[in-house]
Amino acid sequence: MTRNLYVEKDVCISCGLCVETVPEVFRFDDDNLAEVYDPAGAAEEKIQEAVDACPVSCIHWG
Repeated sequence: MTRNLYVEKDVCISCGLCVETVPEVFRFDDDNLAEVYDPAGAAEEKIQEAVDACPVSCIHWG
């Protein structure tokens, strides 16, 4: 079962760490902000690395 994963776009600073860490899950949208496009694209442990690396803590499991 895939947990809900989301990015607070009003907090995102477009640093790209999540996209670099797990490009199978995250990408930049048209506003150059991170978004989740495939929450099942990688193991939760790998996604958690991106969550932990985010400098503004805008990625959350819900």
